[in-house]
Amino acid sequence: MNISIQDFKDSFTKPHQFQIIDVRSELEYHTYNIGGKNIPLGTLPALVEDLDLETDQEIIVVCQHGIRSETARIILENHGFTKVKNLKGGLTAYNKNI
Repeated sequence: MNISIQDFKDSFTKPHQFQIIDVRSELEYHTYNIGGKNIPLGTLPALVEDLDLETDQEIIVVCQHGIRSETARIILENHGFTKVKNLKGGLTAYNKNI
């Protein structure tokens, strides 16, 4: 499931209980980020069992263009997480709409 840029932005205007996971590389994350946990996609499969998250917690996965985050969404869902959304268009689309 995807979340649109507008819905993502709107979610910040309300009290929210979601976790952002940024699956870009550490360098990309430290260059620019919108918060959340940085877990590069290549490390996610090994770390998914150790995430300090409930399987029913809402998670929004982000990357630069929405491709890696879609892969991460599938990995998380395959490990039992039920409320995972991919930021459609990634941070590139998000920055165009600020």
